[in-house]
Amino acid sequence: MDIPWITPIDTAKQLAGKMRNIRKRKKITQQQLAARSNVSYATLRKFERTGKISLESFIKLAMELGVIDEVNRLFEKPVYNSIEEVLNDRR
Repeated sequence: MDIPWITPIDTAKQLAGKMRNIRKRKKITQQQLAARSNVSYATLRKFERTGKISLESFIKLAMELGVIDEVNRLFEKPVYNSIEEVLNDRR
């Protein structure tokens, strides 16, 4: 079994950091983004600090920041780990 070097919490914090950087690059305050996206200010603050957020709220933020197309492209190209996965995908 592989030892995960990057934990789910690490990944969540990385995503939050990327979203925060996009928000800042667009010169939008947390309060403005919260109001525009219909995500509470407290939820947005917690997300940027801890990476914890519901999927629905994450999608709302992505839509408001103009990065929803990137979210929609997740898993677009399958990553296969074995020939069996390739064969199973074709069924």
